[in-house]
Amino acid sequence: MASLFEPLVTALTALFGREPTLNEMILIPMIPVFISAFLLEWLYTYRKTGDAALSKGKPFWLSEVLANFSLGAGYYVSGALMNLLFVAALFTVVWEHRLFTIPMNLGTIVLAFFVQELCYYWFHRTAHRVRWFWSQHVAHHTGENMNMSTAARQSILNGIVGTWMFYLPAVLIGFSPELILGLLGANLAFQWFVHTEAVHKFHPWVEWWINTPSNHRVHHGRNLQYIDKNYGGVIMLYDHLFGTYEPEQEKVEYGTPRQIKSHNWFVMNLHEFVDMFRDAMAPGPLGERLKHFWKPPSWEREGHIPVHTWTVERHPEPVEK
Repeated sequence: MASLFEPLVTALTALFGREPTLNEMILIPMIPVFISAFLLEWLYTYRKTGDAALSKGKPFWLSEVLANFSLGAGYYVSGALMNLLFVAALFTVVWEHRLFTIPMNLGTIVLAFFVQELCYYWFHRTAHRVRWFWSQHVAHHTGENMNMSTAARQSILNGIVGTWMFYLPAVLIGFSPELILGLLGANLAFQWFVHTEAVHKFHPWVEWWINTPSNHRVHHGRNLQYIDKNYGGVIMLYDHLFGTYEPEQEKVEYGTPRQIKSHNWFVMNLHEFVDMFRDAMAPGPLGERLKHFWKPPSWEREGHIPVHTWTVERHPEPVEK
């Protein structure tokens, strides 16, 4: 088995200048699978509807698809760079100071899966409810179409804003970084296939337990009843436990309540990060200005008009106090 993966390890080591993590070993070889699945999705949609147009307003609008893949490329490169600079070292330090050493066997791998899912749930929920983390995650939600390329719509800011910190507790209690990050890689790989309208709904039992395309379409909706719902990665267990589950009912309108109108790579990556700092630097009491970093994205400071450096289209959203 080791010899089977040796050429891949050698190639990635040459590329990164270090041995690849299990996370990278899962996600990078999956790239051709992701692209093939996207092309099959497009072909299926074409055969079903007879419409192969890639123009604005169509499900596979070329400008948005290209934006998705460009964001995905930036995510892969920035992730590798952040690992090289400091993220891998942080996990190593925490592992060296772990409270326990949990042996790896079938039972503990299953347990680690649920622990990783819990970590992912709270990362994902925080990324919607705390603007500092939303400034990274918003790039994923600004797509106004839903197809598998939307899954590639990721940010270069992951390492900078600290999304990695949500997985450190699992390492601290004794799960190895390789296992937790490998399971996270599998989680993210699975999610590529739930970004689609080609699949309607499964049996209610499946919909209750699993993050299906229907459940994830809800998560990407800016309809008022869909905002901040369905955070699960592979399973919906924690959404049911913590009251954030919402089934798909009315047609989903994709995008964000403050929708950036740009396909510029830098704008898509940085618009919310820049606006957050500009809001915080605007005149007012320091304590109120700092709330722009930890309050929800929709929170507005009294007496301050939110800054939008680039054009946004505003839609109804919950009022935050």
